Amino acid sequence: MDLQSFYKERISVFSERAAFLKAKYNRYSIVRLITFLGGLVLIALIATSIPWFLTILLIAISLAGFSRFVNWHQTIQEDYLHHQALSTVNKNELDCFNDDYSVFENGEEFIDPKHPYTIDLDIFGDYSFFQYINRTATVIGKMRLAEYLRKNASREEIHVRQEAIAEMKEKTDWRHHFQARGMHTKDSLQHIQLLNEWIKAEPFVIHNTLYKIAPFIVPFIVITGTIISFQQSSWYYFLASLIPSGYILRKTHEKVSETHQRTSKAEKTLAYYSRMIGHIESGHFESQKLRELQSIFLHNDQAASKSIKKLSYIISQLNVRYNAFVILLNIFMLWDLVWIRALENWKAQHSDRLAQWFEALREFEAINSFGNLYFNNPEWVFPTIQESSHLKGEQLGHPLIHRKKRVCNDLMMPTQGHIKLVTGSNMAGKSTYLRTVGLNIVLAMTGAPVCARVFELPMIRVFTSMRTQDALHESTSSFYAELKRLKFIIEEVEDRKNAETDVFFLLDEILKGTNSTDRHTGSKALIRQLIKSKGSGIIATHDLELAALEAESNGTVENLCIEVEVKGDQLFFDYKIKPGVSQSFNATQLMRSMGIRV
Repeated sequence: MDLQSFYKERISVFSERAAFLKAKYNRYSIVRLITFLGGLVLIALIATSIPWFLTILLIAISLAGFSRFVNWHQTIQEDYLHHQALSTVNKNELDCFNDDYSVFENGEEFIDPKHPYTIDLDIFGDYSFFQYINRTATVIGKMRLAEYLRKNASREEIHVRQEAIAEMKEKTDWRHHFQARGMHTKDSLQHIQLLNEWIKAEPFVIHNTLYKIAPFIVPFIVITGTIISFQQSSWYYFLASLIPSGYILRKTHEKVSETHQRTSKAEKTLAYYSRMIGHIESGHFESQKLRELQSIFLHNDQAASKSIKKLSYIISQLNVRYNAFVILLNIFMLWDLVWIRALENWKAQHSDRLAQWFEALREFEAINSFGNLYFNNPEWVFPTIQESSHLKGEQLGHPLIHRKKRVCNDLMMPTQGHIKLVTGSNMAGKSTYLRTVGLNIVLAMTGAPVCARVFELPMIRVFTSMRTQDALHESTSSFYAELKRLKFIIEEVEDRKNAETDVFFLLDEILKGTNSTDRHTGSKALIRQLIKSKGSGIIATHDLELAALEAESNGTVENLCIEVEVKGDQLFFDYKIKPGVSQSFNATQLMRSMGIRV
């Protein structure tokens, strides 16, 4: 079954199940209302003919039974919402298969013009690679996925990630349920940071004897004062009994408010995380990385999901402070201190593990995204990370171009002291070819599958200069911005502090902001300097005179081209890389097509 049919079938199955559950929930909503009203009438009729203690017992039994019915009814709604989310998950994948992945977050907050390659390779932003693969539900998962794409992994980490992604690819049901459970997650990095501040803060209740015993003593004092007030027909005893609680509330108000401010917004975030972590805990994994991550949640047979859910519940009880009537709960039973103590007891047990749980969750989300990518592109392969400084790619294609339109090319070259010059006319595909090579290298260094039939390469770092722009706030012209970028790349090539990692650059139309003579002279000097420094990469250019460098380079410079065929008023692009120098020109033809008389 092809992917399109696969997703359509799953959409149908989950939609039908969701519709059935919704109808069932609505039917039992009526039953629930009738049961409640009928129960009230029945108790009212019976209460007059039985002793008062039996009436109380009947009410208690009825409430318990009705509560269980309500909980069961609620599970039907949760099941309905989950299947509705599963249908949406598959619909989104079907849209993505048809080149519409706009529903996923694009990671625009991670755009950094100073990064070595993310701007030029369309890693973040609208219709970016990040948006194409992003299946994270949490803000921390999204950050982790961005880190994967911004920074090379180690050789060992690449291997374990490949193994984990390959396993995740095959767990389609698990992945979709995971995404569905996190679909409606609403979290904030600020709320998580505040929670971390609370984790690091010193407790003030569990180390204070008075504050610990007060919630047990204060209710007794208030009840005693109330009884005496009734007996003596005087409110003075009742008012006097409120003095201890008033004193303690005044004494602890600032600390309680500080704790509440740091934890209050985390209630729903933790509830969402608990559901996702519970799904991870129930999974069965074989790969080393996934098993290690799962074990973090199941430390000493204590499920992290239950602990996090408990923390969410404690915070929800402290959030009763938002209700104006909480003053009564505080006066009569020191409500705030009861739940602050519960918070601090939780922190004493789990504070050292909360950060680990969050880290493991975000790692699962990143791997889940890449597993989904691999499932949607089963023809892709994992690259081989080798020791020798040589790159080999067979049928390299751009990951963001639909498989039916994608044109693939081969590439073989040393990754030290070798430059390929790519010439070609306008719109021939030179820039796309550079991005194809660069993005696949980034994927390889991430531990992900690549859009190729074969891909072998050493540990390598990518640097690009393709879209340099002026910066008005720095009074910087586009030409000067390009020079700064080239200087940055030259320094990386010449420095090479990490001997295990080669530097690979991708340059598009270098020195385009100056006159042709300066551009040609400067380009030749730059290429010679990069070769001398053992730099390696691909340079796309319209400057055909640079092709002469091949003859004097002793094999360190190689000419490649992408040709365009002109037939009458028509241009035909094949986007195929060939040896040699471009012989086709189409600028005047393109100008004529735009109505410019040439």
